[in-house]
Amino acid sequence: MHEAVRHARLGVNQVCLIILTVLAVFYTLRFAASIVLPLVMAVVTNLMLGTPMRLIAHWTRLPKPIVAFLLIASMFGGLTAIGMAVSVPAAGWLSQLPEEITLVQSHLALLHDPIHFLQNTSLRVQKLLGMAPGSHAPSAVAPDFMPLGSSLLLGTQAFMGQLFTFFIMLFFLLAQGDSLLRRFVEIMPTFNDKRRAVQIATHIERNISIYLATITMMNMFVGIANTIQCWAVGMPNPLLWGVVAFALNYIPIIGPFSGMVIYFCVALLTFPTAFHALLPPAIYLCIHLLEGETITPMLLARRFTLNPVLVMASLLFWDWMWGITGAFLSVPMLAVFKIICDHVDYLTPIGHMIGGPGAMHAEHENVHEKVSDKAA
Repeated sequence: MHEAVRHARLGVNQVCLIILTVLAVFYTLRFAASIVLPLVMAVVTNLMLGTPMRLIAHWTRLPKPIVAFLLIASMFGGLTAIGMAVSVPAAGWLSQLPEEITLVQSHLALLHDPIHFLQNTSLRVQKLLGMAPGSHAPSAVAPDFMPLGSSLLLGTQAFMGQLFTFFIMLFFLLAQGDSLLRRFVEIMPTFNDKRRAVQIATHIERNISIYLATITMMNMFVGIANTIQCWAVGMPNPLLWGVVAFALNYIPIIGPFSGMVIYFCVALLTFPTAFHALLPPAIYLCIHLLEGETITPMLLARRFTLNPVLVMASLLFWDWMWGITGAFLSVPMLAVFKIICDHVDYLTPIGHMIGGPGAMHAEHENVHEKVSDKAA
């Protein structure tokens, strides 16, 4: 790493060229999100399913295309079953939502005076600044919006197209991904390059698959625990809110916070007092702290550590770039980038910066072990 920093002497022209290249890549990713996003989702899912597919193919002696089809069918069937199980309760809850909003207003009557005070303060600030209230509103005539049915139809059509692209690409990656990697290694010019390519691919697949499997297992624990607590405290449709907690837990920090807000809003519609409505989000917070601050770091600390600041920055950036799907993919993509940096000499300083405290501690331990071995 120190050698890479010592030899990295970039001129102004090179720095500007790198910045322009990065901006061009990000613009292309945003412009071509409809085709790039399903491909990235397929690659990340392939990293998680690659090892199980090889084991199943080895045990059953079935051809890889058949095993890949069975895995995709099982995954699609599981997602469809979960969607059907929660769709009916979700539709029923949404249909009753307008009637229950009046209950929320009565529960939040204590906040009426503070909100009224803030509104008056905002109007006074606008007058002091010489702004007429409501002057920021656009005066232009509203554009001719597309009818709701047509927009929903176009959105559904785009989603189904991306879903089809995702499953097709995932099938071919599972069935023929190893041969593609083999051909890529064959075109490497030297033996060191071939070995490095194999190491990067192996390291990425092993770490990302273990990370995704661990996170999925812990998210299932969070979903089951929240389902039980919703049933215990008397919230309606506990399975629905357990699935919501399971899905949101894939998004670091922001996901659990959004889940607590959703639980509080639902509890306001269910329980008679605002104090009672604080119980479900409080239990949600305790479950998240137990999982996110104790169990998961203990399982991943030795293998998968990232700088929390860069994790948050990556989450916000990819959420802006690709929406909620980008937020799901932010941590795996950051981890893949770190692994590539760790195996490329000129990028090792960047990989060192991306690594979290646990990773740096492990690196120092490895250095001390090597020094002690040489001394012995």
